[in-house]
Formats: sequence, C-alpha cells, structure tokens
Amino acid sequence: MGKTPLFVFAGGGTGGHLYPPLAVASAIRERLPASRIAFYCTHRSIDRRILESTGFEVIPQDVQALRIGKPWTYPSFVAAWIAARRACRRAFQEDRPAMVLGTGGFASGPPVVEAHRAGIPTALLNPDVIPGRANRYLASRSDAVFVQWDESIPWFRGHPCVRVTGCPVREDFRRAERAAGIAVFGLRPERKTLLVTGASLGARTINEAVVALRDELAMQAGWQILHISGTADHESVAAAYSDHPLVSKVVAFTDRMADALAAADLVVARAGASSLAEITALGRPAVLMPYPHHRDRHQEANASVLTQRGAARLVRDQANARENAGALGRELLQLMGDASALARMAEAARRLGQPDAAEVVAEAVLGLAREAGAVTASRG
Repeated sequence: MGKTPLFVFAGGGTGGHLYPPLAVASAIRERLPASRIAFYCTHRSIDRRILESTGFEVIPQDVQALRIGKPWTYPSFVAAWIAARRACRRAFQEDRPAMVLGTGGFASGPPVVEAHRAGIPTALLNPDVIPGRANRYLASRSDAVFVQWDESIPWFRGHPCVRVTGCPVREDFRRAERAAGIAVFGLRPERKTLLVTGASLGARTINEAVVALRDELAMQAGWQILHISGTADHESVAAAYSDHPLVSKVVAFTDRMADALAAADLVVARAGASSLAEITALGRPAVLMPYPHHRDRHQEANASVLTQRGAARLVRDQANARENAGALGRELLQLMGDASALARMAEAARRLGQPDAAEVVAEAVLGLAREAGAVTASRG
C-alpha cells in the first residue's frame, strides 16, 4: 500500500491512560518512521499538558464518563457517546487507520467500537490487574489484549488473544541514572532520597500524611525528600517545608519522572498501574497507598502484585491525615533505617520490571496491522 499508515491511540483523562501508549507510539515510530500517530483523547487539561509537546496529532473527543448510580447523567452520556462514535466513523471513513489501540478510560470506547465495526484491527492495553468498565466492554471488540501481569488473565477468560507484555514505559526509564536525576532536581548527592508522588494529578491524602511526618523524617540522618505534590496542593506543601529543617525539594508536576525515580532510594506512591510499571522498571522499593475510593479498589489489587513479591509495603489510605501519618510513618521510619531491607525490596522490584514492554506491544500492534494488509514492512 502506498498510503502512510495511521495508528490511532484511544484514551486519556489521566497520565496512566497516556504515558504507556506514548511509549508504544514512540516504538512504532522508531520501527516505521513514516507512520502517522493520532491520539483520540479527552478535553481534560492533563491530556493537553502531556500530549502537546509530542508532535503527534491530538484529537479531543466530546465524550463523558459513565457515572454509575447517577441516572440523571445518563442522557448526556448517551448523547455524547453517539456523537463521538459518529465523529470517529466519519474520520475513519476518510482516513482509515492501520490499527486502533484502546488505552483505557471512557475516551477509548468510540474509536475502538467504530474501528471494530469497520473491520480495522483493534487491541487494548490493560495495565491494571482488574480491568475497568471500558476495557471489559471493549474486550470482545478487540483482536488482542495486552496485560501487565498474569493476575489479569482470569478477567479475560475466553478471549482468544491475551498476552502478558508488561506495561509500556517510556525510553527515559531505561536510560535514567541516579546522578542525572539528582542534578535535574537540585538534590544533594551524598543523601538518600525519599520520593513522594501522587502521580500526574497529585494525591492530597498522601501529601497531608507526609507533611504531618516531616519532624520524624527530618530526624532520619542522611535523607532528603523530593515531593511531587500536584498543582492543587503545591502552595500548601511548599509552605509546610519552607522553614523546616528537613532537606526537601517540592515540585507541583514533572515530566521528568524517570529522573525522579532514578534519584530515589525509597518511593511513596499510589498504586496506579503505570506508576508501578515505572517503579519496577527502575527497581525502586516502595510504600504504596492505593487510592481508596474506586468501586473495585483496583489499585489495591495492583499493589498486591508488588507486596506479595516483596517489592513494596502497603498502607491503606484511611482518608484521615492523623491515621495515615501513623501507619505510613511506621513503615517509612523502619525502612529508612534498614538498608538491607531496601536492597531486598529493590531487587524484588527489578525482577518484576518489564522495561521492554513498549517494544513488545509495538511489535504485536504492527503484526496485527500487517495481517490486515495495512502495513507491508517494519524495522525490528
């Protein structure tokens, strides 16, 4: 075929729905330099912030999340769903993709459904142990499902092609080194670093718990803290550290997460699937506080993969700063004083990491496109 192949990535709304497919898109572009990449995403600001500098085509969709238990929102959801499907149908008729990859969330639905309807190859990325509603709905409309861990396989029982590939991480995570990370954030190289992060949107309860612990953390000799607060809490978190003896660096957001993890000796984080893929790709020990308000508590299921293998400790988020600080403090203070425990956890994390997942998924995506005749050759 003479036409330049178009690869569509469908999803958005969080970093976890964007960073893994960005890694796959880069791997496809490396193998097929003439390929075109388009992201069908949401109108949320996080999508614009992450995608605007990539050089890929960005197509925000007028889609809405399905708010279960709030029936008064259903009519607007249905109207947006129908309009988004029609827009995808028109777009794909005018410019037929070689492949559509759903990356999670409500924005993945219309492009995957319309691609399947048109006979275009489709696949899903499912990094969480427990698939979300969108992926459960779309699985029967997808030629392949790529999962991060074996624990996800039972959720797709009966699907003809479920592959354990790991969760794609960007190339930065394969090259990151501690010295560079320390320099990027202006940290002290002679000190160990506790990294605190709530992922791309921040996590208020984590912020509150760690801020409440700053006196105890300051007493841990030879440590410093790199705190990624999220934009909403940045001012209050920065103020809490401003006149405190704890050696600290506070940033609202960073697109240098690979450097932040490379600088870290211990991580406090949520348990989003892409965050765990990044943590394990670099082999960092972690204390995980899964987000507590999801109906299926899927972050706890994600965290259990690491805790059961000795790569992380679990602290359940009680949505109470004092209770969280007590539970988190017990784990942090014990680990910060036990170098051998940190080393064992780091090794367990490295064994879980699959830093080549982007390449594996990219080859599988290209294979599906080749089988459909939409791609004739690629560079492996």
